[in-house]
Amino acid sequence: MEDSEQIKILQQLIQINSVNGNEAEVATYIQKLFAAHGIAAKQIPYADGRSNLVAEIGDSTSDKVFSLSGHLDTVATGDPEDWKFDPFSAHIEGRRLYGRGAADMKSGLAAMVITFLTLADQQTRLNGRLRFIGTVGEENGAMGSRMLTEQGLADDLSAMVIGEPTGGNIVYAHNGSLNYHVYSQGLGAHSSMPEKGINAVTNLAKFITAEATAFDDAPVSPELGPLVHSVTVFNGGEQVNSIPAKAELQGNIRPIPEFDNAAVIQRLNEVVDHLNQEKDEHLTLHVDYSFKPIISRQDSPLVQLTKKIADQEFGRDTQLQVIHGATDASEFTKSTNDFPVIVYGAGEWNEAHATNEYVDLDQFLHVQHVYQQLAQEFLA
Repeated sequence: MEDSEQIKILQQLIQINSVNGNEAEVATYIQKLFAAHGIAAKQIPYADGRSNLVAEIGDSTSDKVFSLSGHLDTVATGDPEDWKFDPFSAHIEGRRLYGRGAADMKSGLAAMVITFLTLADQQTRLNGRLRFIGTVGEENGAMGSRMLTEQGLADDLSAMVIGEPTGGNIVYAHNGSLNYHVYSQGLGAHSSMPEKGINAVTNLAKFITAEATAFDDAPVSPELGPLVHSVTVFNGGEQVNSIPAKAELQGNIRPIPEFDNAAVIQRLNEVVDHLNQEKDEHLTLHVDYSFKPIISRQDSPLVQLTKKIADQEFGRDTQLQVIHGATDASEFTKSTNDFPVIVYGAGEWNEAHATNEYVDLDQFLHVQHVYQQLAQEFLA
């Protein structure tokens, strides 16, 4: 496939607005591309207008299964007026392609799709199965990968690559991510008589103070560093002269293997339970979603094979890195099946979610070559 054809596929993917939804249109576009090259693909609906996509090529009788996986959604654009170019125009300036999802992660998605198309067109013999997995909702809860894992789609995997933006370097480990709410129930009253009410805002502020030091004893991961935690959203009160009856906050924590999601949830519960022992304190914790941390061995065959191929393709020493974000890998690896997973893709990590998000087109083409050779050599 010519470079111009590959870039056109990437542009068309970005031109489909799949901000926190509408993944079915992306899935249909890819499904039609696959069909035109003789590849059968199945949409697995999650909700109206939202579908995962799964396809497979290679030896259907083999127990060896290698997966290339990416999410079909993107985050919101923010104010389009802040963008240099329309975020859904997929505008090319020099060797950069701009648009929402250019880095995160329609460039990785396009490169994976092109790998399947090319291998099918060339009738490449694969001693195993190559599975494409496109997921919904990674940017807002990873419900697609969770659903597919529960359906057993990861139970036979030998290895997986997640195509998030890594600048062509290999991410072998990443933090988990845990989002939570804390709700504070008070009692409304006129602000001239605060003793008649229970101030939900004041009570919730006590949680913020306690949370700031709640994880001081958490160990530091030699791979991922310290556990990171923040209260990020706070809402309370309706009128300045009324004692607020309700308040709520949201927090985000990045667990590490040494202080994992279960330990984090236990600690949050301990903080809430301790505060609720105070008079008129009524806090409730709700965990919204919980991604576990991921670590694959640096010396694993998957990591080393990818590095060998990428070193040769880029003509440089590919770095082995960690990131502090989370990916669909956190859900897929909840399967009872134990398999290595890496994150590897085009686009820079710091371009994810950014205004004027872009991907370097030369990097995109190189990463596609890496995917293709990796699939061939892993399934040789």
